[in-house]
Amino acid sequence: MAGTGGAGGALLVVGDVITDVVARHRGPLAPGTDTAAVVRTVPGGAGANVACWAARRDGTEVRFLGRVGADSAAWHERELVASGVRPRLVVDPRASTGTVVCLVDTGASAERTFLTDSGASLRLDADDWSPALLDGVARLHLSGYLFFSAPCRALVSVAMESARARGVPVSVDPASVGFLAELGVNRFLSLTEGVDVLLPSRDEACLLTGLPDTADAAAKLSRHIPLVVVKQGDAGALVARSGAVRARVPAESATPVDTTGAGDAFTGAFLAALLAGGRPEEAAAEGCRAGARAVEQVGGRPEPRSRPPGTARP
Repeated sequence: MAGTGGAGGALLVVGDVITDVVARHRGPLAPGTDTAAVVRTVPGGAGANVACWAARRDGTEVRFLGRVGADSAAWHERELVASGVRPRLVVDPRASTGTVVCLVDTGASAERTFLTDSGASLRLDADDWSPALLDGVARLHLSGYLFFSAPCRALVSVAMESARARGVPVSVDPASVGFLAELGVNRFLSLTEGVDVLLPSRDEACLLTGLPDTADAAAKLSRHIPLVVVKQGDAGALVARSGAVRARVPAESATPVDTTGAGDAFTGAFLAALLAGGRPEEAAAEGCRAGARAVEQVGGRPEPRSRPPGTARP
């Protein structure tokens, strides 16, 4: 049944792994001159972030498939392993690892703006997929960034076909309002036909339905997708099934430092809770707790469980 999942198996996340350059500044940027900022380089990528947050739950086996450049492949693999994830990284012979510059205003909202060069992550393709990747897998999660390039869409098609053949439920996080609008709503909805769980943000849900009210949007989406969970930031989350909102889950209180990856944290914790047999409402509460933890730190991932020698960030 959608939303319950198979406890006892692994979560396989397929998606982007990115190098994030996080620049935290206060107040508006000063065009044409300097703006003082604190700059850090950290591992990121929506798909990889989801995997790392899911792996925080004790007893959860999380696997990850992504594509990187040779320039930072070893570092990214070490970082994923340190977070408890089992990575399978395809090293691209031509493209560099994707890079995102995250401009974070250190004011009260800690709002962020992304400058995105997806690099090798958009070159993940059907040849990188094998049905054997689903051996021992109870849930498959696809990052929304996979829908924004032709090679990745080909992978999505074969991965979903493999999952359907094995009865493995599939979840999708739309990932980006800007890229989603560029792809087109109808095209995205067509590509996600057969998905069991959709995890949009408030803005993504409204864009996908054309409705201004988030609850109405969640309800409408749940007429087409069995379980829809809309992430609303400091307003919590909505859980919708069968054309109606079934639960409103409150947010956890937090003091924002950097909102990068908060939605990924929610998704990872939510999926890990489902994998453990939790009800969607319980899983959404876990997601809200993870999202609150995420905004109180810099970068989109939790602190690794361990950091073996040689894993220092560049």
